[in-house]
Amino acid sequence: MSTPPEATAKPLHKNEVLKAESNYLRGHILQDLSDPSTGTISEDSAQLTKFHGVYPQDDRDLRNQRRKEGKEKAYIFMARVRVPGGVCTPKQWLTLDALADSHANGTLKITNRQAFQFHGILKGNLRPAIREVNRVLMDTLAACGDVVRNVMCNPNPHLSSLHAETLEIARAVGRHLSPHTRAYHELWVEDRLVGGGDPEEDAEPIYGKTYLPRKFKIGFAIPPSNDIDVFANDLGFIAVADDKGRLAGFTITVGGGMGMSHNQVETYPRLAEVLGFCRPEQVVEVAEKIVTVQRDFGDRTDRKHARFKYTVADRGLVWIRNEVERRLGWELGTPRRFEFTDTGDRYGWTEGPDGSAHFTLFIENGRVKGDVKTALREIASVHTGDFRLTPNQHLMIASISPENRPRIEGLLRKHGLDTANRATGLRLNSMACVALPTCGLALAESERYLPELVTQLDEAVESAGLRDDAIVIRMTGCPNGCGRPFLAEIGFVGRSPGKYNMYLGAAFNGSRMNTLYKASLATAEIIPLTQGLLKRYAAERLDGERFGDFSIRVGLVKPTGTAADFHSGPAGASDS
Repeated sequence: MSTPPEATAKPLHKNEVLKAESNYLRGHILQDLSDPSTGTISEDSAQLTKFHGVYPQDDRDLRNQRRKEGKEKAYIFMARVRVPGGVCTPKQWLTLDALADSHANGTLKITNRQAFQFHGILKGNLRPAIREVNRVLMDTLAACGDVVRNVMCNPNPHLSSLHAETLEIARAVGRHLSPHTRAYHELWVEDRLVGGGDPEEDAEPIYGKTYLPRKFKIGFAIPPSNDIDVFANDLGFIAVADDKGRLAGFTITVGGGMGMSHNQVETYPRLAEVLGFCRPEQVVEVAEKIVTVQRDFGDRTDRKHARFKYTVADRGLVWIRNEVERRLGWELGTPRRFEFTDTGDRYGWTEGPDGSAHFTLFIENGRVKGDVKTALREIASVHTGDFRLTPNQHLMIASISPENRPRIEGLLRKHGLDTANRATGLRLNSMACVALPTCGLALAESERYLPELVTQLDEAVESAGLRDDAIVIRMTGCPNGCGRPFLAEIGFVGRSPGKYNMYLGAAFNGSRMNTLYKASLATAEIIPLTQGLLKRYAAERLDGERFGDFSIRVGLVKPTGTAADFHSGPAGASDS
């Protein structure tokens, strides 16, 4: 693989040296897992375990108390389970449900990248938990780290006949771009820990010894739904049908990403741009070549400038396309038209073309716990279809047979889950990252605060006649963008304990980012301010006008970069 000359001008980031010397992601993980003197692992091992889907954390609620008592932090681990395309079996669900109780904190977290997360795992429980995950043909490999992450795909088969074929292509991309190292199997799956490594078996034909400069996210969207927020991905594939409704191929997007750092203007969220078009049989090759461009030209000196979005921004779309086509040995096609209408989920019952049915269940912020967890355990015990994790952290009980539907309906009714109509449109379109107390990057609350905030806003929503209006509201505890807050019509980004930046004006269909409206708002200020905005929207909006569009029209914020021209003009965007 080549190294661009400019990459040698500055010293490599220490993580690059760590990866190169890690013996294909082994490092000292073996020794650290076996060390009984502490509940955590070393900083170097913490960087490497990310590639294995594992993050060391601590319960931040207990830090002060533990410090006063002279004890080490209350160390715990988060493990993320890959679910390519978001589809899992009832047996897999039941296994994860049981592991949450026996080895974690009793809850399952559905992420907005269609994965599962366990929180609160003690170090001694890590290997048994991950081994059990693998026993049901799932894994945590590459769920984190400087690699291609869990590949997303629209999970809603009722929306399009293109779903099944697109899902299989998404899974093929995920398989092809998974790391090859045997370190994962040695450390987590085999009956005994080993510390070896065979250079031939471990060889990484795509990644090499240093993998990618940073994480790389891929998603497959099926219009008219943009539930995966395709423009937030490093690489996106937008399904295009031919005139007979068959899958013709994919319009390709590159260079999206949500993360930034406060007060550092050189970091920023960015929408992806349209690159070209490819046929279904070309997708895996195209994905590989685009990933290798980032492998070879991404910034390995500054991790805040290492995402693919900066490579695209710095070099330009023309250069990216030329380099991709050089590696392919053939030219990409002209982008095809597409049209997105929304980014949300369709709750309740929908009918499948084959006589099956699907039920999408609202799960606030993706946290499966309590009565909902019990209900889903009972449903999984009798369900003969599958479960589909949505990119909005909710759950579809999918492919329910006509014979089994009355039984599923009865269980949903028994547990009071048979309707989503009790919630306002604001709540149904809300999303939060985990944040405190487990995420070490969190500056403020998110998952624990957003439901409370929405409850306080619901009175204004009801009184303004907006109960059933879908308004996208998202919150994150820091600016890394895990909850995609910069694509929310109302976005809150944690700045410090109890303070948030407020953003307005994103497009309802995910084609335009929002803009900073107010900085460092205290929680006491957020409620009256947002209530006033909602009431004004109800009184002054145009017929059919979305909240984000309203925010721009009345001058609350100015519009930022948009992807709207990608689908409203001629077939595709030009390279200029």
